[in-house]
Amino acid sequence: MAFPPLLLLLSLLILAAIFCRCVYLFLWIPFNIQLHFRRQGISGPPLRLPFGNAREIVRFMKEAQAKPLPAFHHDFVGRVLPHYIHWTSLYGKCCLFWFGTQPRLAIPKPELIREVLLNPKGDFERPEFNPLSRLLIGDGLVGLRGKKWLRHKRIILPAFHVDHIKGMVSAMVASTEGMLERWVKETGEGPKEVDAFQEFHVLAADIISRTAFGSNYEEGKRIFSLQEEQTTLVLQALRSVYIPGFRFIPTQKNRERWRIESEIRSLLRVLIAGKKEELKEKSMNLLGLMLSANDKEREEQRMSTEEIVDECKTFYFAGKETTANFLTWTVLLLALHKEWQSKARDEVLSVFGRHGHIDAESLGQLKIVEMVLKESLRLYPPAVFLRREVCKDTKLGDLTLPAGVEVYLPILAVHHDADLWGPDVSEFNPARFSNGSSNPAAFFPFGMGSRVCIGQILAMTEGKVVISMILQQFSLDVAPTYVHAPMPMMTLQPQYGAQVVLHRLS
Repeated sequence: MAFPPLLLLLSLLILAAIFCRCVYLFLWIPFNIQLHFRRQGISGPPLRLPFGNAREIVRFMKEAQAKPLPAFHHDFVGRVLPHYIHWTSLYGKCCLFWFGTQPRLAIPKPELIREVLLNPKGDFERPEFNPLSRLLIGDGLVGLRGKKWLRHKRIILPAFHVDHIKGMVSAMVASTEGMLERWVKETGEGPKEVDAFQEFHVLAADIISRTAFGSNYEEGKRIFSLQEEQTTLVLQALRSVYIPGFRFIPTQKNRERWRIESEIRSLLRVLIAGKKEELKEKSMNLLGLMLSANDKEREEQRMSTEEIVDECKTFYFAGKETTANFLTWTVLLLALHKEWQSKARDEVLSVFGRHGHIDAESLGQLKIVEMVLKESLRLYPPAVFLRREVCKDTKLGDLTLPAGVEVYLPILAVHHDADLWGPDVSEFNPARFSNGSSNPAAFFPFGMGSRVCIGQILAMTEGKVVISMILQQFSLDVAPTYVHAPMPMMTLQPQYGAQVVLHRLS
């Protein structure tokens, strides 16, 4: 049956409109953006539609992760950010590449990074997360924007005040004591090899359970187990260009993601409902403090139960993942660099003694330990890059940036830049932080500005507590089985674990 002429014409017009829209989005806009930056002396790898340079990034990552480093050294940026190192060697430090049709401008210059992160006019905003990322962190503070982000931050921030964190030190000590008691038993007959990566993920889970919820690891164990399953599934999706609507298709992996998400949210609702009054009365854990602050808000400004669930997901994921890897790299560095292990232990013993109890007020005296922690964060930052979206046409230094471009801030590359840190940039040298930071503009492991990680004081306090308690009882060596292979997951992790040998001090 022939189509009526009018219907045929309408169909052709619709197809023509779709074709024109595709040409505009996939050819015209990218061409103009490339031309715009070429005029400013910036180029990059050619755009390959429809995935941009995403497939190249995946190929670079697979090739890099196929081979561990030949020795334990700290010059590893090319393994973690191989695409960035390759393209900047060809096109210069500021280069343009594409993730799908999304242009990303790499900016490794500290003065420009500060401009981006400290911008007071709202010219730069956190990009919208891939919707699948929200399965890990929910619609929590980390992924929010605009007025909702401001409202959540106002309610949550007081819980992370330094005085409240000092009140959580006893919980950190209790969790660490449980791990060390087990280590003491296991080293009763001599040195013992342990995987610090696994040990610290269990420990960080226990600490965040106590400090955030007033419970222990066993109570939150199911949630952590589900979060780890979800992390694996989400990472598989994040390494490819997101296709709008794909998350709603009932594929086998999507169904598994939905099942895990539903169970996590259900468990968190039960935890919140069952402990709400108890937490509000005690108010010395993050959830209790958040609930108390929430109750003080005007009714229309309060967070709903589902918003609180989202923030709890962020506590669980960020609080465990970031700190566990931070502790892992610090212990590995101390095990490799025995002279700094001795210096840090001498300081800990001078402050707390061989069997002394760790207290919040005395942690401020640990200057060497703090230097070690900062140098660990410089060499092995949890996040290896940040992204910000240009919200309106703006100037950045001598550059003009059109709205819609993402700026790519390579934390790891900046932390390892010899031009910024000197010829010993790849050496473990905590002394560079003896007066705070020799280069504060080039050191931002927790970000900076209004979106700086609100948990940074909590993470540093936890680091001081755990490292001090370990050094009181053990000396550390890198195990012969350790294979040095840093790799980026959601945070920077050791690909094959972090095997260290514990020697109990006499």
